[in-house]
Amino acid sequence: MKLKNKVALVTGSSQGIGRGIAERFAQEGADVVINFVGSTQRAEETLRAVESTGRRGLIVQADIASVKGIQTLFATALEYFGALDILVNNAGVETHAPFWEVTEADYDKVLNVNLKGVFFATQAMTQHLLRTERRGKIVNISSVHEELPFPNFAAYCASKGGVKMLTRNLAVELGQHGININNIAPGAIETPINTKLLNNPQKLGALLTQIPLGRLGQPHDVANLAVFLASDEADYVTGSTFYVDGGLTWNYQEQ
Repeated sequence: MKLKNKVALVTGSSQGIGRGIAERFAQEGADVVINFVGSTQRAEETLRAVESTGRRGLIVQADIASVKGIQTLFATALEYFGALDILVNNAGVETHAPFWEVTEADYDKVLNVNLKGVFFATQAMTQHLLRTERRGKIVNISSVHEELPFPNFAAYCASKGGVKMLTRNLAVELGQHGININNIAPGAIETPINTKLLNNPQKLGALLTQIPLGRLGQPHDVANLAVFLASDEADYVTGSTFYVDGGLTWNYQEQ
């Protein structure tokens, strides 16, 4: 098992990519903190999946859009498990609107979760690792739209571009402390955040023609890479972005 007896915290892990990562981590021997904001039922489903592997899980409702929420999340996790080895910054939101119609509330909603949340959750994890003199792994979940323009999603693209640069900067700053940080940029993954796309046969068909591997990604496609980046096998990997997109990035045309 690649993550035997490690403890991982995965933000936004009640569904989608986050749930896929939480489940795969447990299969690889890790205990998992399952963070969520919305549906308790979905979080409990993730918990049952984690516990079915024989590992321990903990569900924590906390909004990472605020530092107070992040402090609550880490305090609860550390009180229960005592220590953390892995952080996956997965939680993310998006809003759809032409740039000239985006409100301050729209902007804050996206940036507070997608960038501010990643920044301060990573800070909290780093403080814990430094305080306990532990090595650690941090995995950020970004998007191909850190590179690819996505009209009507300007705030989302800006937030993901910020995550990419934050990852690079912190790789340099934290490496001396034995902390690895990397970034996964998923493409079109079959998750709830892509429900509108999945329910639009015309757009979905057009998108599939641009994916060289000819299919949508699944949460486990991202989770498998996250396992590697969180494991000892990735000890010499830091500051990098890995695209999990079926080749979409190099063949993309906006529809």
